[in-house]
Amino acid sequence: MGLISGMLMGVVVGVAIMAGWSRVMQQRSRKRVAKAADIKALGSLGRDDLKKLCGDNFPEWISFPQYEQVKWLNKHLSKLWPFVSQAATAVVKESVEPLLDDYRPPGIKSLKFNKFSLGNVSPKIEGIRIQNLQPGQIIMDIDFRWGGDPSIILAVDARVASLPIQLKDLQVFTVVRVVFQLSEEIPCISAVLVALLAEPEPKIQYTLKAVGGSLTAIPGLSDMIDDTVNSIVNDMLQWPHRIVVPLGVNVDTSELELKPEGRLSLTVVKATSLKNKEMIGKSDPYVTLYVRPMFKVKTKVIGNNLNPEWNETFELIVEDKETQSVILEVYDEDNLQQDKRLGVAKLAVNNIQPETPSEITLKLMQSLDSLKIKDYGDRGSLHLKVTYHPFTKEEQLEALESEKRAIEERKRLKEAGVIGSTMDALGGAASLVGSGVGFVGTGVAGGVGLVGSGLGAGAGLVGSGIGAVGSGLGKAGKFMGRTVTGHLGMSRKSGSSSTAPQPDQASA
Repeated sequence: MGLISGMLMGVVVGVAIMAGWSRVMQQRSRKRVAKAADIKALGSLGRDDLKKLCGDNFPEWISFPQYEQVKWLNKHLSKLWPFVSQAATAVVKESVEPLLDDYRPPGIKSLKFNKFSLGNVSPKIEGIRIQNLQPGQIIMDIDFRWGGDPSIILAVDARVASLPIQLKDLQVFTVVRVVFQLSEEIPCISAVLVALLAEPEPKIQYTLKAVGGSLTAIPGLSDMIDDTVNSIVNDMLQWPHRIVVPLGVNVDTSELELKPEGRLSLTVVKATSLKNKEMIGKSDPYVTLYVRPMFKVKTKVIGNNLNPEWNETFELIVEDKETQSVILEVYDEDNLQQDKRLGVAKLAVNNIQPETPSEITLKLMQSLDSLKIKDYGDRGSLHLKVTYHPFTKEEQLEALESEKRAIEERKRLKEAGVIGSTMDALGGAASLVGSGVGFVGTGVAGGVGLVGSGLGAGAGLVGSGIGAVGSGLGKAGKFMGRTVTGHLGMSRKSGSSSTAPQPDQASA
């Protein structure tokens, strides 16, 4: 009897435990469903709606991603890429190859594509952010990633050797800004602006391999190609520089084009405690400086001196004070080999107060890229005096007109063979930057319609002009109506562009 009652009690207790467990699980399930529904409802609310509910105290688990995911777009892009790649290959080659010739360094006589294909791996768009910052415009920021398999072989013709170079393991990480200018006529978009945002900084990574030879056949070739790629990106594509493509006839793109904001007057006073690069004697230092890399200005060379004094003044155009910087590089002149860089420094224009003269000391570094710095030893300092003058509307218009004339003269010099590429510096003082400053002349026989100081002879540009500007470097290719907007500072090969020209500048 006791056995039977015990079994019954066990069954009753077991059933009760199972019923209780089932009830508890049902309640937990209902709570999960209710919480998921609440989270989904909160997820559909915007920032303003949540602010009304929570004030400024958002829960930590609530986030507002800047970029919207576009998996659907990547799916379609991968299907379209074989056709896009084939169509874009010819367009990109025709557009980029002239730039390689324009931006090639002095040590390379010719730089062209021997083979060019974009490959079979499509880019990936990590996200898109849409902004409406100005009326009549739509701004789209695209987080762009590409680890492609392009087939790119460069034909490099240097002074010492000719060598085909293959570019492998290409990776591109950048944010592309696309601005659509709206109109009232179909297709409702009158122009498109394309640029790479400066923050985060565009990263283009690759490796170079010599085809049928060794990279050591051309000393410093890797650095030359790196400088060429960086110059093209920084000088034409990286914000505030941009490409503007009109989509109609007689389209006004003035609102999209880059305009000069002001003039930076910079005096290179001296350098101290430079690092010696010579086996015998001391280095022969000079300084190159620029806001945009295409047109650099250059001090005279001080021979056999690690504490040189230049006291040369340059005036450079600034298009975007908030984002642009002056890059200053100190080199050791070498008549037999390529000049060696002693150090580099960067001066953000945003740190300079308008109309306030300042004295600044910059510490020289091995590289501006922290990943490339292998030597953290002391490389000396550069001492400067700077003044920034914001342009008035009248000065801005005068600078724009002056830039157009300056860039036409530079093109003429290249066609005449006076300069090998637009990256070559001009041998003398350069053009105007602002109101009341006239063009300088040139020593090229035949004249060029500019008024000079009569000091020049041969191919050098000399005169009393100050600073340097240039503008509107246009590249057509197959992009109809493509215009590259911007304002380029003139440069020279072995002289300086200063407000007070010195007799030895033409031969420095």
